[in-house]
Amino acid sequence: MEAILTTPAALRRAEQTWPARTAIIDDQWTSSDTPHLELTWSQFAHQVRTCAAALIASGIGAGDRVAIWAPNSYHWPIAALGVQYAGATLVPLNTRYTAGEAIEIIERSAARAVIVSSEFLGGDHLADLMRDHRAAMPDTVVGVVFENSSTIPDGAVEWTDFLDRATPETRAEAEKRADSVAPDDISDILFTSGTTGKSKGVLAEHQQTIAGSHAWGANGRLNADDRYLMVNPYFHTFGYKAGILPCTLFGSTMLPLAVYSPAEAMRLAATQRATVFPGAPTIFQTILDDPTRAEHDLSSLRLVVTGAAIVPVVLIERLQSDLGVDTVITAYGLTEASGFVSTCTPDDDDETVANTCGRAFEGMEIALSEQGEVLARGTMVMRGYLDDPAATKETIDDDGWLHTGDIGTIDDRGNLKITDRLKDMYICGGFNVYPAEIEQTLARLDGITESAVIGVPDERLGEVGRAYVTVRDGTELDESSVIAYAREHLANFKVPRSVVFVEAFPRNAAGKILKRQLPTLA
Repeated sequence: MEAILTTPAALRRAEQTWPARTAIIDDQWTSSDTPHLELTWSQFAHQVRTCAAALIASGIGAGDRVAIWAPNSYHWPIAALGVQYAGATLVPLNTRYTAGEAIEIIERSAARAVIVSSEFLGGDHLADLMRDHRAAMPDTVVGVVFENSSTIPDGAVEWTDFLDRATPETRAEAEKRADSVAPDDISDILFTSGTTGKSKGVLAEHQQTIAGSHAWGANGRLNADDRYLMVNPYFHTFGYKAGILPCTLFGSTMLPLAVYSPAEAMRLAATQRATVFPGAPTIFQTILDDPTRAEHDLSSLRLVVTGAAIVPVVLIERLQSDLGVDTVITAYGLTEASGFVSTCTPDDDDETVANTCGRAFEGMEIALSEQGEVLARGTMVMRGYLDDPAATKETIDDDGWLHTGDIGTIDDRGNLKITDRLKDMYICGGFNVYPAEIEQTLARLDGITESAVIGVPDERLGEVGRAYVTVRDGTELDESSVIAYAREHLANFKVPRSVVFVEAFPRNAAGKILKRQLPTLA
C-alpha cells in the first residue's frame, strides 16, 4: 500500500480504490426515517465531506476539537472522519459516562462542537447536557436522533439539518483543509483515567493512528471482501482505531451494532454474512453459551480478535470447533500507543494465542525494565498528554520508551505475557478502571472516612470493583446506599459491585493501605 499518513488520505484512497463496494450497512433503526442505510465507499466519502463542510459552516477551524458522545451507528464514522477532513481533532466520549463526566471532558478539551445522541435506551445524553450544563456547552451542538419520539432542545440542531449547512464554498474549503492535514497533526484525543483519579487526554498524531490501524488490519489480513461486525464501542481504540480506520484502509464493510446482546450480534453476523468479529472474551463466551446459537448460521466468520483480559485456552478451542472460526488472535495495547503494542498472528498455535499477547506490532518494539515493567517504543506511541507535560515526561522516558505500568515477561520467541500491574488498575468488561477515581468519589459521601477499591474476579466481566470502607461512628450507611451514590456519579463500569465495611485498613510502615491484604477482610 502506498504511504498513507492521514485519515483524509485514507478516505480518498478508499473512495478511489473501492468506489462501488459497500462501506457501511446499518439496519438498526427500523423505526426511523432511514430504516436501512447502506453506503458505498463513494457515497460514504461524500457524506464525510458534507459533514466536514457543515462543521466549517458552523465556524469550526483547523485544529479545533469536536467531541462525539453517541453509540455505534453510521453517524459515528461519518462524523469522526468528517471532523478530521475539516482539519479538526476528534474527541470521543465514553457512552457510559454520566453527563457530569462528559462535560468535564468537553470543557478540558475545549471542544468547539459536540455531536451527541438524543433519546436512546431510556437515556438522553443531549437532553441531560442541555438541561444541566447548557452554560458550559459550545455553540455548535448536533443531536443524533435514534427514536422518532426524540425532540431536539433549543440550542441544538438535528443531524440532517446540521448537514444541510454545507455549501459549495464550505465544501471547497473542506478539500483545502483535507489537503493541508499533516502527518504530525493531532488526529484525536482519547481520555483514559490516570492513577491519580483524573483522566488524561492522550494526544495521537495522524501518522501514529494510521500506523497502528494499518498494522492491525494487515495482521488480520483484512480485505475488501471482509464484513466487519462492530460490537466494540467506537469511542474506544478497539472500535475506532481497530475498527473504523482498518476498514477504511482495507476496504472492508462496517457493520455497526449499538447495543450488544448475543441474539442481536448473531442475527447481524448471520444476515450480513460477517467475516470479522473482534471483541472482549466475555462477548464470545455469551455467544458460545447462548441456547439459540444453533438457530443462527455463523459459518461466514473467519477471524476473531480478542484481548483485554486472560483468554482461556478452551475458549480458543470452542471458537474454532463450535463456531468454525479459522483464525483467533489475541493482542495487547493501551490508549497511549493508539491501542497497539503486541499481537499474535494467524499462524500462532492455540497455546500461544491463549497464554501470551504475541510479539510487537510492525513499527513497535517491546522490552522490560529492571523491575519487569513492560516498555513500548515505536510509531504508535502518543505525542503526549493534553496540557500535562509532567505526566508525559513521567510516562515516556528520554529514550522514547513508553512505560505501560504493566508487569510482564517476554519468552525466547518474543512473546509478551502480562503477569501483573504496577498500577492498581483492573479491567471490567474490557474497560480500564482506576480505583483512585472511585475512591475520590466515595470520599464525598458523608459518613465515609476512607475507602480502598480493588478488582475482584467476575465470571461475566472479568473483574468488578469491590470497595472497602471505614465510616464515621453513628453513620447509617449500608452497601446499597454506597453503591447508589457511586452509580449517581460514575459510569456503570466504574461502580463497585460490592462494599465491605471494615474497622481499620492494613497498612505498611509508611501508612499506605496494603491492598493485597484487603481480600482477607471480606
